[in-house]
Amino acid sequence: MATQHVSVDIDHVVKRYGSVTALHQISLNIRQNEFFTLLGPSGCGKTTLLRCIAGFEEVSEGHIRLNQQDLTGLAAHERPVNTVFQQYALFPHMSVEENVMFGLQRSGWTRREAVRRADDMLKLVQMDEFSRRKPAQLSGGQQQRVALARALAPRPKVLLLDEPLSALDLKLRQAVRIQLKEIQRETGIAFVFVTHDQEEALTMSDRIAVMSKGYVQQTGSPKEIYEAPVNRFVADFIGETNLLDVEVQSVTDGSAQIILPGGHPFSCPAAAKVNPGTGHLSVRPERIHLTEAVQGDLQGTVIDQVYLGTDTHVQVALADGGNMTVRMQNSAQLTIPDPGSRVGLTLEAGAACLLTD
Repeated sequence: MATQHVSVDIDHVVKRYGSVTALHQISLNIRQNEFFTLLGPSGCGKTTLLRCIAGFEEVSEGHIRLNQQDLTGLAAHERPVNTVFQQYALFPHMSVEENVMFGLQRSGWTRREAVRRADDMLKLVQMDEFSRRKPAQLSGGQQQRVALARALAPRPKVLLLDEPLSALDLKLRQAVRIQLKEIQRETGIAFVFVTHDQEEALTMSDRIAVMSKGYVQQTGSPKEIYEAPVNRFVADFIGETNLLDVEVQSVTDGSAQIILPGGHPFSCPAAAKVNPGTGHLSVRPERIHLTEAVQGDLQGTVIDQVYLGTDTHVQVALADGGNMTVRMQNSAQLTIPDPGSRVGLTLEAGAACLLTD
């Protein structure tokens, strides 16, 4: 990343609605030129936090600063940010170009300046050839790009996106993700993106903040979040994982010595605050290899196969209780064991992580 300067500083922000606390002491730094994602299930507080940044909600405690300017007391229209919502809210009676120009002219731009800027933004989102059309004549993906052009036109310091892809079908969503990331790189401004879709977060983000029940559980790069989750919630929410109860013998400098089910000793990285006793081991399905039954870190019996095109998920019942999912890439060189087969499971070095609750 070209710069590490902080664009948005969220400092111990609390948001209450009467007796209900929606945000608990949230502190985050969002960098300039960064695609930052707030990720979590419905009701976790991610949209509330976005609305606080936008100025649609006032914080109960704490501060939000933009380029070191405290935004406290500034109305939404006074903040140098813009928002793209789930519903694109385009004016149906206006053309695409007029929709993009509308906010500019309301802000004092001359018609000539607004036309030039609207044309530039429509070219950026590859919608310039549709400038004379009305919103009803566009697909959902095209309307999304017009809403994005309209939001970018006033040159906001930060662009806020509240699940803007949720109404699109899968293939269109995948295509727009790529375009959105390219646009963010071209404009060079910070994007703050809200989603509950883990795949969106992993494929688009420079960094992710995983939220649950009004708290930030973990912040980091997609790789850090996926491969080194700090607790069971993050491990279970981001992608698929296997969770095993294990005996923790010792923890030293982020590394743990444990006993797997069945009695096999094993070494693995450990999240902070893990103590000896009973622990929870997270292992991603693609980081497990099936071997002959007498080998491996664990033993079990294949109980099911789920064919998913590019790969097959093999369900294994462990000899000492519990199930594991193993993801095997489909290939003519690999043989998928049939249900009823006795197998061993070998965990890749560094693939398992010991978690807190």
